[in-house]
Amino acid sequence: MNTPKDAPIDLRLRRATADDRPAIIELCRQSLGWKAGDPNEAFFEWKHDHNPFGPSPTWVAEDDNGTLVGLRTFLRWRFRRPDGTTINAVRAVDTATHPDWQGRGIFSRLTLGALDDLRDDGVDCVFNTPNDKSRPGYLKMGWHEVGKVPVSVRLTGLRSIPKLAGARTAAAMWSDESSVGLPADEVLADRDGVEALLTRIGNGSRISTDRTPEFLHWRYRFAALRYRAVSLGRGVEDGLVVFRVRRRGTATEATICEVLVPKGTSTRTAWKALKGSGVDYLLKGSATQGRLHLADARQGFVPVPALGPILTWRPVAHPMVPTLDQLALGLGDIELF
Repeated sequence: MNTPKDAPIDLRLRRATADDRPAIIELCRQSLGWKAGDPNEAFFEWKHDHNPFGPSPTWVAEDDNGTLVGLRTFLRWRFRRPDGTTINAVRAVDTATHPDWQGRGIFSRLTLGALDDLRDDGVDCVFNTPNDKSRPGYLKMGWHEVGKVPVSVRLTGLRSIPKLAGARTAAAMWSDESSVGLPADEVLADRDGVEALLTRIGNGSRISTDRTPEFLHWRYRFAALRYRAVSLGRGVEDGLVVFRVRRRGTATEATICEVLVPKGTSTRTAWKALKGSGVDYLLKGSATQGRLHLADARQGFVPVPALGPILTWRPVAHPMVPTLDQLALGLGDIELF
């Protein structure tokens, strides 16, 4: 790792090793507000060790006593173009700075210092959806603002309207219980069925996450997130909707993470089941930006630009920065996890 010129002389910035894990977990406890009883350590392991795209490249900063005071982790990701070729990406996710070292530029130094190593690793780009507080810092480091990812909402009743007004805030990290459908990890464990479904769906006309049976089973299997799946036919190959239920401000939301549907398959079964589940509204990625799309309208969804996160992108080994129209992103691709 190349240490930035302005790094403090009493800090060492380097790539993390397996031996650093206990200190990394302790640093996260000290700086990220991990609550006792929450499965944060298991969550960290699931994300960064078991991802089928590969383990997460991680960098740390340590003081002259060898104590870790900074952390920067990137989650491996892969996109697929319509022609079947792939883009090796990472998501800028977990970052932590010890409380005694905050405000000294460790976050930016670790992030910028990692880019050369990521390029050497064959990473084409970094993407993420930073909040309003952290986005200016990313833009200052060379990230590009792609735009607000379009989302659409379907209310479950008139009583949900005032609830939606109080939902303009970050959603809860952990999910609520739901009895709709089946646990997603059980459904997605049917590798042959998922493979058949993905073959029926095809690549599409835009850049999308490279969904494989292994990726989908990993992505939706962490128990504490309580992902559920509703089948749209007799078997997995007929279509699935993957979702989770969580609180967002004053509302209870069904976050639609995946709509895996072969052409001509209706999703009405899923929306009807979720409408009667006690949630206030359904939120899913929209087909278009800031305007009503016919297919969404037929399903009762309307665009709500205020709820969409802002996507940012940093070229690394490949100079491309896509437009939103070139991307097909679902909430499962961009939700914070």
